[in-house]
Amino acid sequence: MDNLAGPDMLIDTYDQYTQQDNEVVDTTPDDASEEQREAALRADDFDSMKKHVFPVLDDLEVEHEAYNTWEIKNWRQLPKREHGPTFKCGDVPWRVLFFPFGNSVDCASFYLEHGYENDPPADWYACVQFALVLWNPATPTIYKVHTANHRFNAKEGDWGFTRFVELRKAFNSNWDGHDRSLIENDEANMTAYVRIIKDPTGVLWHNFEGYDSKKETGMVGLKNQGATCYLNSLLQSLYFTDSFRKAVYQIPTDEDAARTNSAWTLQRLFYRLQKDKAAVSTNELTGSFGWDTRQIFEQQDVQELSRILMDKLETRMKGTAADNALAKLFVGKSKTYIDCINVNYESSRIEDFWDLQLNVRGNKNLDESFKDYIQVETLEGENKYDAGPPHGLQDAKKGVIFEEFPPVLHLQLKRFEYDINRDAMMKVNDRHEFPEEIDMSPYLSPNADKSEPWDYQLHGVLVHSGDFNAGHYYSFLKPTKDGHFYKFDDDRVTRATMKEVLEENYGGEYPASMNGIAQRQPYMRGTSTKRSMNAYMLVYIRKSRLDQVLPGVKDDDIPTHIEKRITEEKADLERRRKEREEAHLYTSLGVISDLSFKQHHWFDLTNYDADPNDPAAVSVYRLLRQKKVGEFAAEVAKELGVDSDQVRFWVMVGRQNKTNRPDQPIKNDSTIEDAWHRHSSKGKPFYLWAETGERDKTTGKVEWPDVSGDSVSKNGGNHPILVFLKYFDINQQTLTGMGHIYVNKNDRVDTLFTQIREMMGWSDGRSITLYEEIKFSMIETMKSSNTFGQSEIQDGDIICFQENERNPGIDTDHALYSNARMYYDYLLNKIPVTFQPRGQPGDVFTLDLSKKMTYEQFSEKVGQHLQVPATHLRFATVNSTNGKPKAFVKRNLQQTLYQILQSQFTAYGAYSQHRNDCLYYEVLEVSLQDYETKKIMKPIWLHEGIVKEEQLEILVPKTGIISDLVNGIIRKLKMPDDTDPRTIRVLEVTAGKLSRQLPGDFNVGVISEFTVLYAELIPEEEINADDNDRDIYCYHFDKDPTKPHGTPFILLVKPGEVFKDTKERLSKRTGIKGKLFQNLKFALVPKGPYQSKQLRYLEDDDILADVMGDDDSLGLDHVNKAKNFWGRQEGMFIK
Repeated sequence: MDNLAGPDMLIDTYDQYTQQDNEVVDTTPDDASEEQREAALRADDFDSMKKHVFPVLDDLEVEHEAYNTWEIKNWRQLPKREHGPTFKCGDVPWRVLFFPFGNSVDCASFYLEHGYENDPPADWYACVQFALVLWNPATPTIYKVHTANHRFNAKEGDWGFTRFVELRKAFNSNWDGHDRSLIENDEANMTAYVRIIKDPTGVLWHNFEGYDSKKETGMVGLKNQGATCYLNSLLQSLYFTDSFRKAVYQIPTDEDAARTNSAWTLQRLFYRLQKDKAAVSTNELTGSFGWDTRQIFEQQDVQELSRILMDKLETRMKGTAADNALAKLFVGKSKTYIDCINVNYESSRIEDFWDLQLNVRGNKNLDESFKDYIQVETLEGENKYDAGPPHGLQDAKKGVIFEEFPPVLHLQLKRFEYDINRDAMMKVNDRHEFPEEIDMSPYLSPNADKSEPWDYQLHGVLVHSGDFNAGHYYSFLKPTKDGHFYKFDDDRVTRATMKEVLEENYGGEYPASMNGIAQRQPYMRGTSTKRSMNAYMLVYIRKSRLDQVLPGVKDDDIPTHIEKRITEEKADLERRRKEREEAHLYTSLGVISDLSFKQHHWFDLTNYDADPNDPAAVSVYRLLRQKKVGEFAAEVAKELGVDSDQVRFWVMVGRQNKTNRPDQPIKNDSTIEDAWHRHSSKGKPFYLWAETGERDKTTGKVEWPDVSGDSVSKNGGNHPILVFLKYFDINQQTLTGMGHIYVNKNDRVDTLFTQIREMMGWSDGRSITLYEEIKFSMIETMKSSNTFGQSEIQDGDIICFQENERNPGIDTDHALYSNARMYYDYLLNKIPVTFQPRGQPGDVFTLDLSKKMTYEQFSEKVGQHLQVPATHLRFATVNSTNGKPKAFVKRNLQQTLYQILQSQFTAYGAYSQHRNDCLYYEVLEVSLQDYETKKIMKPIWLHEGIVKEEQLEILVPKTGIISDLVNGIIRKLKMPDDTDPRTIRVLEVTAGKLSRQLPGDFNVGVISEFTVLYAELIPEEEINADDNDRDIYCYHFDKDPTKPHGTPFILLVKPGEVFKDTKERLSKRTGIKGKLFQNLKFALVPKGPYQSKQLRYLEDDDILADVMGDDDSLGLDHVNKAKNFWGRQEGMFIK
């Protein structure tokens, strides 16, 4: 509630006063109004005082009334806190709570509270209008009164006035102009007047703390993402149109259940509105629309959103069980006609409409708006209608009439209009009444089918509160045929009264009880005597079709895949929640095996950042900390297809060279937690290597090589060493893990050749080269004459082998990397680069390339993938901010891929930032070398007048002329070979206006890349023009001729031709027809700085050739469709 001006203030509960200064409205008159009391009014005249202190509450029913007087004696001797006597109003006990010396203030504090000795009954509440009157028993005309309204409940059991009266003034002998004080001889009376009000909606004076929409109404709201209240109000309206909801459920989405599918996300939203217990988020839906933060925090137009959404859903429903369902619900038919008065001739056309826009300004109610919509205009005098031969010019009646209304009628009230005086869009807050029921038959054509009544019942009122620049949307909806209206305000749903639905949304002046005082408006700055909250959209349902439109939606109507998917997601969320709660009981560790190593093609034993679905990735397990290592080994053995005794774990240890290798076996009898604490590094993931062993053919047992310290001492230091082998295939240019073996420390390195040849099935004559993979950047060739000890080989080391380059069958001519060291260098510098086409159809693909590759090398790789010559490719970097292509990369034989992808400082000191993982590519018609001698021109080709445009890209020699461009256009558009280039013209356009027509010998080298060029076939009438015909440059504008838009063009002007005939040629010339052309206004625009003041709008009987000046242009004045309703250049969209 609002703060009270003055010293007398209300707060909610006395025990909250010391926590926050939460003051509420005091409806008591201030001191100035005290002087206006009737002289006869006495505090002991309880009936008269009750009438005086209780303001009238419209539309509220009084259930009980009572008053009680407490005689306060010995004021100064009372304790700090005192209670008055308990009295009843209805069945509820009440009493006054009194702080004689103030509740932490220098004022007497009085509160009304319930009088239950213990807690009140469960769910008890009472809506109470009350007044507390403190008065002098010796002189009852001396009194102080405060009134308030409050919803009492168990949590807020008291309410009243901390600053009821200032103690210094109350004990003063001169009270309010009297010669006596309010409190005399430490005595005063306190009368409490209590009126219990019937709660019509269940939320009267509710503070909504802990309010549960589902519990109170059975329905839930929608969360506001920022400025999506307009979306929420429309979605709730559509949701409670049952047949619409059922049609949405019928859209087949089981094969396309993706978050990018707006039909799928709308189904999910409707399901959750039907099933969830709390407010539902619209994030998924707006995400599927393709909206980002800008759209979320910008209010849009409800009508525009509704039409776009309907169109998108109609497309999704075609060919399905829901095909045409929306049209049957929302589409009506109107007839636009011109009916001749004196002859039997009518021109008319039937059009579909999804909703109707009705004028508010100048119309008092919905009936007047409809009459305004269908009003008849008489065409007579100079404005006669040309009915063509044989009738000619005729008096006629022109208008619109309705042939039929849809079962669900959406009415858009035009609350926003352009104010020519303010040169801005303004909100119309005029009063405009609409009924609960309306008969639509008066607005129907005489030929309309009236076999059943055209009575409609109100089922939805969408409200806008605020002005054009800021505001809030909410809705009042009637979900069932005979039920109540409810208010849907984002996440809150409450029961509503008919006054809230109707009267409070008509707009117009506040009621007379406000005495013409300007009121503070929600979501607006300042005050106004007019309501800023008013209906913006109405939903009516035809009464005879109510059962069809609102049949109810049952669980059987919901596709099973929706419920199944959402149930699975909820189960997954619950599982993750449980995992978080039990996280302290579990630990995660990764396991590497020979199985995964043999799928590995990179450094080390695995790629720890690999996709979990990669067969070479680490297998991650979530284990109870107290699980035995042996139990876990048995589980892994089962996955590997071996017996439990054939697996033993080695702990992986991080080395100083930043590799991770097996270090030592761990015992099966220890727990996972013990092993983790004993062997893992603090703060780093814990990894194990699962070694699998073969059974001895004689004993049947698994004999593990002894790598312990005891083995070293027993064998004189010649102990077994665990080694991993990798194979580099020169021909295939691949590196692959082959498994593990054991070697003895004192054996020579060349003893490994025999094992490798047996493993690979090679003959003894195959020469082998060995490398030790020490770390990413250190690959050393091994000397075969050294021992493994001399080579410093230890447990977990990796040895890479390859065939010698001179071996038969090795093709080094076509191998980019001829040895393992070179290939390791490639792996070290390998980056995935994504390529996507620029401005042409093509595949998006990703290649693994070395950062050291030159322009020629990576061009070759891309060319091989696209199966095009590498010489015909060019590349552009990608802007890191918006993902758009930047300038094409210049071919430089010395520049590497890394240098191209790296963001750099420009020559002007600016930082040119682009993505380092992708490039745009373009396949050229000629080689890049030849292309660089050309200039790319991008004229806009005009088809069929000016309504259809096509952007072309034409290569012209840098020293070429416009004729070369024209020939390029002919080839690009595949025109007939005999096309005369002279029939095509090229126009230069600046800021939406024609600058000049470029001659065929004009040098293209002087044309900037930012110059806008249009090209078109010269119209036949211009080719065949007479000597007296003239040309005029034409352009489009929206009210202001200095702000052009659209496509300019040239028009042939014929001498003596009246403008009515000129307009027919204009329609043919531009390709603009029908209603769009009828909405155009034509003006002569002079050249110069004062165009707006010198405009001349043309009439049908004007002759353009006579009135136009040499430098005049012809302006087409019409709405700029590229600029949407709310003034933003980019309109609303749904992907």
